[in-house]
Amino acid sequence: MKTIKLLTLFLCLGVLQSCCVNGDCDEDDFVGEPGFSESAYEPIALSRADFETSVKLLPPKPIANSGKIYVLNGLLFVNEKNEGFHVFQNEDPSNPTPLNFIEVPGSTDVSIRNGIYFVNQAVDLIAISFEARVSELNVSKRIRNVFPVKISPDGYYPNVAQDSVVVGWKLKTQG
Repeated sequence: MKTIKLLTLFLCLGVLQSCCVNGDCDEDDFVGEPGFSESAYEPIALSRADFETSVKLLPPKPIANSGKIYVLNGLLFVNEKNEGFHVFQNEDPSNPTPLNFIEVPGSTDVSIRNGIYFVNQAVDLIAISFEARVSELNVSKRIRNVFPVKISPDGYYPNVAQDSVVVGWKLKTQG
C-alpha cells in the first residue's frame, strides 16, 4: 500500500513539474508543430457593420470552390465556400441555367423551410427571403453569434478587433 502511495505521489509530481509555473512558459511548452508559433494563414475579417450589410444578389459567376448542393422547387443552390451561393434554374438537370449569385461572406450551408432560406454567415444565422424569378433578396432576420468563430485551417484562433467578424482565411504570402 505504501508503494502505491509513493508511486502515485511521484507520478503527480512529474505531471505537475511538466506544467507551466506562474505563467512562465517556454515556447516549446505549447502543443503544436515544433517551430510554429503562429498560423500559416491570416484571417479575412469584416467590421460588424460591413458584415451585416454584405449579403447581396449579384449576376451569376463561375464556380471556383464548390461546397454543399441543395435542390428545391426547380432551383439548384451550389455553395461557394465562405463566399455565397450560386443559384441555377434546374428544370432541365442535364443543363442547369445560371440565374444569380447570392453573396454571403462566411457562408457554408443553407436550409430552406416555408420559402425562407436559413444561412450560416460566419458566426451569425440569417433568414433570407429570396425570389429567384424576379431577382429579389431580403435579409429578414439575423441572430448574432450563434456559431463559433471560424478557426484557421491549421487550428489557430483569429486575433482580430472585437467589432470584426472572421469570414474566411487565406494563406500568408512568403515575404
